[in-house]
Amino acid sequence: MPESRPPRRRGGALCALVLALSSLLTAAGTAPAADAAARGPGDDRPVVTTDHGPVRGRSHGTYDTFEGIPFAAPPTGPLRWRDPRPAPSWHEARDAGAPGPQCPQFPVLAPGPATGSEDCLTLNVTTPSGRAAGRGRPVMVWVHGGGFQFGSGSPYRAERLAVQGDTVVVTVNYRLGVLGFFGHPELRGATNFGLADQRAALRWVRANAARFGGDPGRVTLFGESAGSLSTCAHLTSPGSAGLFQRAVLQSGSCSTGFPRGAILPTQPRYQPFVPRSRTEAAGAAAAATLGCARPGGTLDCLRRLGTDKLVTPELMEKFSLVSYGGGGLPLRPDRALEKGRFHRVPVVQGTNEDEMRLFLALTQSTNPIHDARAYRARLTYSFGTSATAVEKRYPLRSYASPGLAWAALLSDASFTCGALRADRALAAHVPTYAYLFGDVNAPRMAELPAVDGYPYGAAHGFEMPYLFPMETVPAFSPEQRALADRMTGYWTRFAATGDPNSPGAPGWPRSGRGATVLSLAPGAGGIRPVDAAAAHQCGFWDRLAR
Repeated sequence: MPESRPPRRRGGALCALVLALSSLLTAAGTAPAADAAARGPGDDRPVVTTDHGPVRGRSHGTYDTFEGIPFAAPPTGPLRWRDPRPAPSWHEARDAGAPGPQCPQFPVLAPGPATGSEDCLTLNVTTPSGRAAGRGRPVMVWVHGGGFQFGSGSPYRAERLAVQGDTVVVTVNYRLGVLGFFGHPELRGATNFGLADQRAALRWVRANAARFGGDPGRVTLFGESAGSLSTCAHLTSPGSAGLFQRAVLQSGSCSTGFPRGAILPTQPRYQPFVPRSRTEAAGAAAAATLGCARPGGTLDCLRRLGTDKLVTPELMEKFSLVSYGGGGLPLRPDRALEKGRFHRVPVVQGTNEDEMRLFLALTQSTNPIHDARAYRARLTYSFGTSATAVEKRYPLRSYASPGLAWAALLSDASFTCGALRADRALAAHVPTYAYLFGDVNAPRMAELPAVDGYPYGAAHGFEMPYLFPMETVPAFSPEQRALADRMTGYWTRFAATGDPNSPGAPGWPRSGRGATVLSLAPGAGGIRPVDAAAAHQCGFWDRLAR
């Protein structure tokens, strides 16, 4: 990684995945709270009475926000590594004018100590002003990315979705790393506590949506990167049945995975979903290292430890994978899709044209692919006996540099083609709409370093400012502004009806009907159906994946 990468982190695949905008949005998305803080105590602040008590939010003219609302009890002490319990009730109006604390985590782009609090299970609501209880706006519940190690819900500014799309938007915190995805034999199959937090938030939405003008029967679960992987998990989790009626997955399908050596030459293969037995073995080993290997008393010992002992870079990374075979996830999600064992809700799913350029750009200074020899060495390490066949599909003469060739093949293998495989499994049972975000000139966030000769293009997460306003992103061109408006329309129309199509918008065909992937790019003809499978060599990658 370049100098901006914390030197304490190891070179696993997740070190790159965690850069999926969660930390960058943290710096970018604070404007509404700052504006609210400038208001005096006499300002007219909206109050909504939830099922636990009244909350006093902030008015921003065309929309209102209610932040830091507890949806579960603090998962501390004896509640650590247990499914979330109900939050305590209150009687006086609770101040909901600022976000609650983020869950414990380390900074991503610079060294530093862990920050946050275990008392972090809060959510934030953005709703158009002039809401009326029972009006029945669609509700969109956002799950943030960050490799299951980083991020929070509050930085995602939802006013564009709320106002332009006439929706109620909820953003959620959930436990991360060792506090959210730990496993141990004494837990008797329980794990994935971060996913359990998300379910608890969805139950809160079901109980309270109408109070904010939303329709609890029209809930869309959506997320990006780890948030998209979370959405995949809920699609295949029996415990999530009935908690949402549509799903949007952005850059993280049930089939996402990286070959070994994808980001750094020595990294292992990355699969976000792992057997529960693997997580439990890692938990037993961690308990021994922490001096808590006590038959029948390991968990009591671990629950007495302070977060300074548990929230370490090593343990946060080790426990940042979702377990199947327990913890509410019986099957590996891609296999569940293949067997048709998922909830019957309409789905939007897509990827970005240049997904891997984000991760690889951040390794160019320390692990560049200089020439054809280095390119072939990486191919051999990652693909073994198939390396020659991969090189024939991605010859260096077709790319400006070996690094861009490597990024192209990994984007296809790790993101686009896996998402299309998942689309086919979904489309056999439910309405499915696939997209490919293709703005190769998408604005680069100021926090990301410029890399000579290595444009980011439509990299991982670069579609986010088109849905959530970000102050650190350069201003859109008129064509990009029009694309943002169109994407907002598609997402919110889908939330309202289960179909993103609306009069006057370019048609978005369902998967399984001819050219089924909608290109999302600015300018004339930028939004159109395309054959992504052919353009991204998916027949080839599907054969290798068997």
